[in-house]
Amino acid sequence: MAQRTRTLESARLARVPAYLFADLDRRTEELQRRGVDVISLAVGDPDLPTPEHVVQALHQAAEDPATHRYPPYAGTAGFRAAVAAWYARRFGVRLDPQAQVLALIGSKEGLAHLPWALLDPWDVALVPDPGYPVYRVATLLADGVPHDVRLRPEAGFLPDLSEVPTDVARRAKLLFLNYPNNPTAATADAGFFEEVVRFAREFGIVVVHDNSYSEIAYDGYRPPSFLQAPGALEVAVEFHSLSKTYCMTGWRLGWVCGNADVVGALAKLKTNLDSGAFVAVQRAGEAALRGPEEPVRERVRAFQARRDLVVDALQAAGWKLARPRATFYLWVEVPDGFDSVRFAQHVLDRAAVVVTPGVGYGSVGDRYVRLSFTTAEPRLREAVDRLRRLR
Repeated sequence: MAQRTRTLESARLARVPAYLFADLDRRTEELQRRGVDVISLAVGDPDLPTPEHVVQALHQAAEDPATHRYPPYAGTAGFRAAVAAWYARRFGVRLDPQAQVLALIGSKEGLAHLPWALLDPWDVALVPDPGYPVYRVATLLADGVPHDVRLRPEAGFLPDLSEVPTDVARRAKLLFLNYPNNPTAATADAGFFEEVVRFAREFGIVVVHDNSYSEIAYDGYRPPSFLQAPGALEVAVEFHSLSKTYCMTGWRLGWVCGNADVVGALAKLKTNLDSGAFVAVQRAGEAALRGPEEPVRERVRAFQARRDLVVDALQAAGWKLARPRATFYLWVEVPDGFDSVRFAQHVLDRAAVVVTPGVGYGSVGDRYVRLSFTTAEPRLREAVDRLRRLR
């Protein structure tokens, strides 16, 4: 009897779209093997070091044997209290650190797990297009149904919630938002957040706001927290991270805060899936949140100088892009005759610079590529010179 063959990949995983940029990665590796000097502007990974006082706090904590054991599932009391104090100081938002704050192994981990905690099969999640891919992927893996909410340039890349069909809104349990935004670098004001609260109340939707870039802002702009909107704590949670603010992407520490029932549901799931972040890393997180703000300001000034360098040069060369008020991304419209993948391939082949095709963030992104300015300035200048010559 012939042996029955089985598909290794689960049906759930099969719903996740294939990696779109495999060919771009293959071409990058091929050029590097040939000795071509390839510069990547594709990844939002700050090259600047973590502030020294945070590193020292980690060092001291790691030498304490008490930190070598399992951490508390919800995070240490000290870290959660530091988050609550930071929210009160930065946004004027009062949080109960025990019920309304949960430590995460980076905010991406929490964003990926939340749909598992809240969605039943075929429940709808409203997902921005373009948007951070984990929102859609996590919804699919939880057997939910993503419904695209388009972010159009003429609306400042803010969603028009009146476009969501009423029957879809009634089935929706989650609405993902992210301002300052990845990939578009768009920002949102308090009036928009108040509109979202009204929408969420009308349809019984949980708002999931990813606020990881709130401290990477320029020209005096101070992005708000969604939780500042009246009534937000009744309908929303906000995810945040130390990764961007303190250049700690590799440390893997973040949090979710806000509505206690939602925070509690995610905490219940996480107690069955992971054992939390290393206590020494959480003590370093406390040092970051309670420590001096000048190291953050220094890093933001460096990012702003890079922003101006790239924007000034590319605008002068005829590229279509705006000067963002926040994040370290540029959302660049591709020339006529290209889609985002073909233009990214063109840039790689002609300039040996890697940029991210916008279609990876959703169908609306297919007219754009994303550039990051988290590369050291000498390499960034070289990349910009190559891009200017390309046009």
